[in-house]
Amino acid sequence: MASKLGFTITSSRFFSAPIRRPSVGLGLPRLSASKIRSVQLVGREFNSRRRVIIISPKATADQSGQVKEDEVIDSNINPYCSLNKQEKKTIGEMEQEFLQALQSFYYEGKAIMSNEEFDNLKEELMWEGSSVVMLSSDEQKFLEASMAYVSGNPIMTDKEFDQLKMQLKKDGSEIVAEGPRCSLRSRKVYSDLTVDYLKMFLINVPAAVVALGLFFFLDDITGFEITYLLELPEPFSFIFTWFAALPFILWLSFTLTNAIVRDFLILKGLCPNCGTENTSFFGTILSVSSGGTINNVKCSNCQTPLVFDQDTRLITLPEGSEA
Repeated sequence: MASKLGFTITSSRFFSAPIRRPSVGLGLPRLSASKIRSVQLVGREFNSRRRVIIISPKATADQSGQVKEDEVIDSNINPYCSLNKQEKKTIGEMEQEFLQALQSFYYEGKAIMSNEEFDNLKEELMWEGSSVVMLSSDEQKFLEASMAYVSGNPIMTDKEFDQLKMQLKKDGSEIVAEGPRCSLRSRKVYSDLTVDYLKMFLINVPAAVVALGLFFFLDDITGFEITYLLELPEPFSFIFTWFAALPFILWLSFTLTNAIVRDFLILKGLCPNCGTENTSFFGTILSVSSGGTINNVKCSNCQTPLVFDQDTRLITLPEGSEA
């Protein structure tokens, strides 16, 4: 800007001003026409050079550099505790700080950050779509216990940890679900089991269709009295539909399902050998039991024998099999 201002002060009229011819009375020699032309050419040449210097890319480069610097700063204002792109923390690092803050506050009785910093961190994780801040108390406790065990400062015994993990498995928590892995203690390859809610829902579909057919049959034999009740003016039609008709259909559907299939549970998991998903049914169909809490099945892909354990919610390979 300074160089540009300095050239702006230099006016082009200094070189384009008319050259006065000296008078004869002064006794000075009169300038010839060729000399006058040479002076004008020199002036024009210097003027053109001055104009070229004005169009210097220095200011443009400085301005573009300033814009880039502003863009870097603006893009890093929102992330937690980071104004520098190189120091921007990942979601995993922020989740780890969040869990460490909870662990330090509840189990050690000291705070590693202020309440304002903790609220900002929690809000940032919510905006990033992290599921850690949406976990239940048992899930957060499980993560804190896992981190404490890895750091060498366990906060609960192995028995309590296994009980907590089993409870989370039964509740259908995805935080305890892991893929095929190997245990150094038992020297077994195993994988976790989860509930297959889709297939459990499909088991109730036939009974629901039968219950709906019985409902329409009952409407037909009563001279469409049920249809008349469904067509009553509001709010009577709404009350009859949602508090009488629909609960009756659901009750009839579950009753028919439990009469055929009792105490059923469908579990799914990955094969420890090839990683293919396999499913096993636990329960009783028309007084025929599936075999207790342990089922022996073969993988649908590699035909490896698998042991499904309902109590531990694990898939293991039988003794003597190779993974």
